[in-house]
Amino acid sequence: MITELVQIRRLGEKKRDENQRFRRWIKSHNFVERQFRAAAHEVHEAIDCRQCAECCRVAEVNVTVRDIDTLSRHLRITPKQFRAQYTAKGEDGDLILAHNKSGCVFLDGKDCSVYEFRPKTCEGFPHLLRGMGSIQFKMWAYVERATYCPIVYNWMEKVKDLTNFRKP
Repeated sequence: MITELVQIRRLGEKKRDENQRFRRWIKSHNFVERQFRAAAHEVHEAIDCRQCAECCRVAEVNVTVRDIDTLSRHLRITPKQFRAQYTAKGEDGDLILAHNKSGCVFLDGKDCSVYEFRPKTCEGFPHLLRGMGSIQFKMWAYVERATYCPIVYNWMEKVKDLTNFRKP
């Protein structure tokens, strides 16, 4: 398993076109999703997310009203104060957690300072094991995530092998 972040970034970018082809290919074939989830469990077990935190530095995190309510209660501020201090508009106009030069405003080194109260999307990241929809449906997001998330990168390589995807 590859876990070194510079190598993940380099290989993920190098394989971006291949991963796009794989995404299209997997959507045009029928597979038993159980094998994809088994591979995801195996990779999740081998890699400790909390030793990486690259997603906290890179990804936009959409926040829901429920997330805002939970976090504002935890921080003992009003939801309005939370929105003003800790959110921003994302690329698509949705409300996201704000970022500073290090990443998410709640990132402290490699730890989340609000871990027990983090947004649901953070809790399920990288959404291989949790989240709505089939893995095939969510494949569009995995191509990008494979450029910064060791779990997604290693899972995609494992699933390519499982499905006998032919690399040119």
